[in-house]
Amino acid sequence: MAAELHPCSGKLIGLSNSNRTAQRNQPVQEFNHGLVLSREQLKDRDVFTVRIDKKVNSWSGSIEIGVTSLDPAGLDFPSSATGLKGGSWIVSGCSVLRDGRSVLEEYGRDLDQLSEGDRVGIQRSTHGELHLWVNGQDCGAAASGLPTGLWAVVDLYGKCTQVTVVSCEPPSLAERDTERETVEEREQEDEDEEEEVVVCGVREGEFGGLTSAVNLAAATNGTLEEVPELPPTHNRPDKFPNNLEPETVLTEHQLFDVLNNAIVSLYRSEDNVGGDLGGGGIGRDSGTGSRGDRGSSSGGGSVNGNSSDSGGGTGYTGSVNSPAGGGGARLGAVTGGMLTNDALLFHEKCGTLIKLSNNNKTAERRRPLDEFNNGVVMTNRPLRHNEMFEIRIDKLVDKWSGSIEIGVTTHNPNNLDYPATMTNLRSGTIMMSGCGILTNGKGTRREYCEFSLDELQEGDHIGLMHKASGALHFYINGIDQGVAAAQTPAIVYAVVDLYGMAVKVTIVHNHNHSDRLRRNNAIMRALSPDVGRPRPARSLTPDPDTPDRLLFHSNCGQKAAIISEGRTALRPHATDDFNHGVVLSGRPLHSNEVFQVRIDKMVDKWAGSIEIGVTTHNPAYLQLPSTMTNLRSGTWMMTGNGVMHNGTTILDEYGHNLDRLKAGDTVGVVRKEDGSLHFFVNGVAQGPAAWNVPPSVYAVVDLYGQAAQATIMDDVADLPTLPEDSSDGPTVMSPSSPCSVAGGNSANDLRFHQLHGTNAVITNGGRTALRQNCRSEFNDAIVISNRCLRDGELFEIVIQKMVDRWSGSIEAGVTAIRPEELEFPNTMTDIDYDTWMLSGTAIMQDGNTMRNNYGCDLDTLTTGSRIGMMRSATGDLHYYINGVDQGVACTGLPPGKEVYAVIDLYGQCVQVSITSSSGPQDNSLCTSNITESSFPIHSPVAGVAHRLHSKHGKNVVLLGEGCQAVRVGGYAHGIVFSAKELKTDELFEVKIDEVDDQWSGSLHMGLTTLAPPELPSCPMSGLSPSLTQLRSKVTWLLAGSEVRRNGLLQRQNYGASLDRLTVGNRVGVKRCSDDTMHVLIDGEDMGPAATAVAKNVYAVLDLYGRVTAVSIVSSSVLEDAGSVKAPSLSSDSCSEGEEDRTPVEGGEPALVPNTVMAFLENHGKNIQLSHENLTAARVSSYNQGLLVTAQPLPRQQLFQFQIDRLNASWTSSLSLGVIGHSPDRLNFPSTACCLKRSVWLLQRDSVFHNSLKICENYGPNLDTCPEGTVLGLLVDGNSCLHLYVNGMDQGVAAQDIPTPCYPLIDLYGQCEQVTIVTNNVATVGGESVKARFQGDMEKADMVDGIKESVCWMPHPEVNPNKTCEYQALCSRFKDLLTLPDGYFNEDAKYNLCYCESCHKLRGDESYHKRGEPPRDYALPFGWCRFALRIKPHCDVSNSFKQWHIAYHGTSVGALRRTLDHAQLLSGTSSIFSVSPVKTEGPNGYSEPEENSSNSLPDRDREVPRVQLSPTMRYSGLEMFAPKVQFRDPRSHCCHQAQVGFQVCVRPGSYKVGPQTLGAIEPLDPRFSNTEIEWITKDQGGTLLYGLLIRVE
Repeated sequence: MAAELHPCSGKLIGLSNSNRTAQRNQPVQEFNHGLVLSREQLKDRDVFTVRIDKKVNSWSGSIEIGVTSLDPAGLDFPSSATGLKGGSWIVSGCSVLRDGRSVLEEYGRDLDQLSEGDRVGIQRSTHGELHLWVNGQDCGAAASGLPTGLWAVVDLYGKCTQVTVVSCEPPSLAERDTERETVEEREQEDEDEEEEVVVCGVREGEFGGLTSAVNLAAATNGTLEEVPELPPTHNRPDKFPNNLEPETVLTEHQLFDVLNNAIVSLYRSEDNVGGDLGGGGIGRDSGTGSRGDRGSSSGGGSVNGNSSDSGGGTGYTGSVNSPAGGGGARLGAVTGGMLTNDALLFHEKCGTLIKLSNNNKTAERRRPLDEFNNGVVMTNRPLRHNEMFEIRIDKLVDKWSGSIEIGVTTHNPNNLDYPATMTNLRSGTIMMSGCGILTNGKGTRREYCEFSLDELQEGDHIGLMHKASGALHFYINGIDQGVAAAQTPAIVYAVVDLYGMAVKVTIVHNHNHSDRLRRNNAIMRALSPDVGRPRPARSLTPDPDTPDRLLFHSNCGQKAAIISEGRTALRPHATDDFNHGVVLSGRPLHSNEVFQVRIDKMVDKWAGSIEIGVTTHNPAYLQLPSTMTNLRSGTWMMTGNGVMHNGTTILDEYGHNLDRLKAGDTVGVVRKEDGSLHFFVNGVAQGPAAWNVPPSVYAVVDLYGQAAQATIMDDVADLPTLPEDSSDGPTVMSPSSPCSVAGGNSANDLRFHQLHGTNAVITNGGRTALRQNCRSEFNDAIVISNRCLRDGELFEIVIQKMVDRWSGSIEAGVTAIRPEELEFPNTMTDIDYDTWMLSGTAIMQDGNTMRNNYGCDLDTLTTGSRIGMMRSATGDLHYYINGVDQGVACTGLPPGKEVYAVIDLYGQCVQVSITSSSGPQDNSLCTSNITESSFPIHSPVAGVAHRLHSKHGKNVVLLGEGCQAVRVGGYAHGIVFSAKELKTDELFEVKIDEVDDQWSGSLHMGLTTLAPPELPSCPMSGLSPSLTQLRSKVTWLLAGSEVRRNGLLQRQNYGASLDRLTVGNRVGVKRCSDDTMHVLIDGEDMGPAATAVAKNVYAVLDLYGRVTAVSIVSSSVLEDAGSVKAPSLSSDSCSEGEEDRTPVEGGEPALVPNTVMAFLENHGKNIQLSHENLTAARVSSYNQGLLVTAQPLPRQQLFQFQIDRLNASWTSSLSLGVIGHSPDRLNFPSTACCLKRSVWLLQRDSVFHNSLKICENYGPNLDTCPEGTVLGLLVDGNSCLHLYVNGMDQGVAAQDIPTPCYPLIDLYGQCEQVTIVTNNVATVGGESVKARFQGDMEKADMVDGIKESVCWMPHPEVNPNKTCEYQALCSRFKDLLTLPDGYFNEDAKYNLCYCESCHKLRGDESYHKRGEPPRDYALPFGWCRFALRIKPHCDVSNSFKQWHIAYHGTSVGALRRTLDHAQLLSGTSSIFSVSPVKTEGPNGYSEPEENSSNSLPDRDREVPRVQLSPTMRYSGLEMFAPKVQFRDPRSHCCHQAQVGFQVCVRPGSYKVGPQTLGAIEPLDPRFSNTEIEWITKDQGGTLLYGLLIRVE
């Protein structure tokens, strides 16, 4: 055959070199349309080979090659080879596709990794197999059953831009021999499938030995005639019970006892008789009987015990075919035939946390309670063919999920950069994880075997073998689990990942009797005789006399007992133990057989109660866990009102809550014939709980917590009727799913359809979809809308749950296939017609990529992100991310054709819910991206209406006495302001009256420090065309969904986009007490939009683009702050310069009497109460420390508690909040974040509702609260939750708190003990009570009616944050400076840390006034102050306290000289340079060159000119305070530090001027750039007050 290309080719292909060379035109602009085919059909065994000539790096993907039966002369060439149909086989990357569908995921070399000069060939063998050749090497069979008459296909795709055909002929002689060897190895592999692998003297595929063993055991006991003879079979051992003759069927227990007795008898005979039972011992040569060094006799003699006939065991001779006696163990194949002492050991190079011992045979993960990964270890050499690598699990911990993983890799351990976990490797690695197989980190087989590695116990064995045929087998306790991978490379290393629970393993080189007996028990555990046997249909009327009666199995939990002939189970010591009460049925349930129990006895001591379900585990061989929900395989349980599968919750809200049952109530379970699982409570069916439950499952009852005794109810009168079938076919339908509604009329009738993928579950009335078994299943979870989408209608979902186990994430799109006609595939991108999907950043149509690098990447979305899709009337498909339109994804969707929204819960994405934004676009503006219920903030009650200021943009006209604004021309110049400054928490709200769709863009809204009265009278000269260009003063605004400050982008995807506003929508803005700006849309608070907002701000709007008219709907009712928001508890501030708060008189009256609070007896299991339930302590571990109060929290009453004890051994700390339902019978989880019903939780600096985050940057970080901190909770009269820290209100944390509610505390991590504060119960709004931390502080003068406190005398108890690591770090840097202690105040209580956590704990205001006349200064947030000793001659009288506060930035080298002179110096007299660091000095910080400019004599220097500023945002700039690098002596980490001084300045001794840095943007929102720099030459006009240090 001629080695040429066909002249017909892809539209971008150019041929040359006599049609032997093909190149793709425009290789940088186009990545596809590069198909070429061979000129003639391939002959059998001819290898059509091309050489890669050129590649580019602009694209992903590369050359693809294969064959097709399509004639190129009449072919309509698709864009890529994967689009070929009608009999085409293509190798793409490392996958094989047939007609565009993947048939083999991992094959041969990865074509994407080939380089220029590499050769690739394709061949059809004489047997009809497809072979890939790479650089002359055959990669093996890629597909079989290929027809004749095929053309070679080459696709110059992606990076590959030019190829040349080099040959088309049969392989060379050497390659022929290789091919022949491959065929012979394949034939040998078929024979190896039947090779004998002996476990406990029983050959695989040969049960004559088993029969002999049984007969021998019977003869030994004298009962030979009583034991039925088992016929031989040639099937695998796990199949032999199904093939026994009916008349010889043994019961499960009979077969178990017979085999165990036979094996024990063989051991005894071997021990007593010695060699009479034959050689066959491990460690013996085939011709000798001598015992090897590492061996132990392992038996395997013949039935008659004639050793001369049956000797012949094999040892380390390497002979696979050496003879073995009648039961002899042929372990040559297992041990790999080692002749030398080159034993398998662990390689010395291993994971960072691995410690090797026992001559590198034992590996252990360090710090197993703190770290769960970085435990990878590999063998010291590659595995030999048929060599067994086996390890024993020595130690497990119960802290983590997941456990050991084992496999092989092609990576050499000497060259490998070990990953944190082996499944992170993306090449050359095959791992068994759980019960599945992962290849290069991706799941290729989800259910590889019956066993799960996560369920193995200490002492269990795991092994693997790399067969000569290339097949990889895993062994668990000696049982071959079958082929895990058919083709593996020739050279592989064994690898073990001590992950999660797995801590320590040892390589096993020998096997003793107990090991083999345990392995045989494991075989019996896996081969239950009941599994797979046909059962006669059982009548619903049981016969008590029949042996088929349902009873409890005698093997039960450690603390359980079975009585009443197996009908009753109980926990005899129920008041002492709450778990270990698992009991199972004695036999599997029949289909449609109801298993029901009655609760006979309960105790009130514990939380939680009975749990019921089914499991595939045989109770005879199950090691029962403490609670059944700990099992990670084959188990479905109803617990509380949820359903769990393999320990993972698959339904949160299902049926009646089992924790509320009483004695006499009944619970039941049934598996129906269709595989659905149903539960019953008091005879009432609770609906389908799970699907695809396998047959032959055992019923399970867990007598947990309060449940102490239960009895099986099997009277027909007591059994409930079965629920009606809810499935009409094989398509899975979920409980509580609405029927398909085609063309409903309501805008909010969008739901998920009842038809969906196999692993999907629909809940919450069709609004929520989740993927069950999310850690073992990553696909088969497609859900579709219940009706078609209308043109312009948005379908939006919010991601509620994700896992980090898989790669890839949610995929979304639309399809024109009706749900009833859709055969749900594994993933939606497998559909090849009428489907448009967004996957990652790729837009795909009918399974083919149309476009890459779309405006968003779905794989990067996180929990809380919203995804929407909409088809426009013109047939364009748009996607919305968090309400922002990402642009046109694709065009050409049939406008008149129905399309349905499709969501694929793939990979990391587990659960989504439809938001209330779904519906027509015009009516779908606002939605909470957190929960279904929003927190509406209604417009204020009637009061003085807000007005707009008369100064406004030139295109604006004010109407209605300033209550309405209309833009009368153009699209810009529509800025308007509020008439007055907004007070704290005062809402300024407008309603959209008119829109003009001819313009793009929409309303902008925010806050500004620009005072409208200061504007010139002519609006044209003072205002910018749009609000985004207004920069004369500091302005915070929301434009679309972007938050900007002076036009600079601060935050994206803030909330619902203002661009979607329409007539009737309301928009509001307010400045909250925590200096944050909040925007509200239709009454719903979108959360903090900006921080550090100045106090004196005006509301500002821009009638821009579409919005042409607005009217005010809010009122200024906050003239009396007490009428809306209760004031904080009064307490003297001990932070510097903070103004005292004057209590509001005439507030709401106190609630009389105040409720005395105490902790409830029902609490987390690690909690111990004392002092009349006022003190709670966590006595062990770091979690299980949940507390609630016994009494509900009355409105307006402050509940406070003090942190008594912290343990720095743990990370994180307490969380607190309220719960909206009675906690009397609450089953407490391990942490508060697991509570998901009517719970509001404050954790770190965030607010959570039902475990979903609703607010960030709220209050101080609770993890930094030191011992002695008093925290409080209060629900005000408007049902708003407030947090108090040391008596200071942190503002509203959440709204719509229900009545009643109970305070909730989680003693987590560092926080170990708290005590309720009972001597300071105050009612907000009443008379102020003396604050807890009020000290005897000296009061400052009244200046302009403002009472101030002494800035340099903070009370020692107000700054108790001894645990502040930032302050400690700054202190260590100060020590490195070796400054004399005499310069600093001896009392460290006067030192203050201004890090974010500390200043929030104190409730510091950002700005204060001081001096005469008063002048503003800013607190040095981000710095740490060390108080300096005031010189005795300094005047500290009241007149001195009228000086101003300022800051001075300096260099590290100038510190000592400045302190020596006790005054600020001009210039930088420094032994430290601010140039890049060259060396490290002896103290750990850098010592650059000396500054020679400071060597001038004093008489030549100018008069000192010192620069000051009222804010460290200016004085702390690097020009004034250069950075130096130092190494922390404790952590040995490098940091950068700056220093400065806080000084007191005499009024009149300095001159105020503009900044001299040339900065354009405002440096501080309070101070203008024209007044931010102070200059003084008065040497007596400044007083050093504190040393400031900032460390990065």
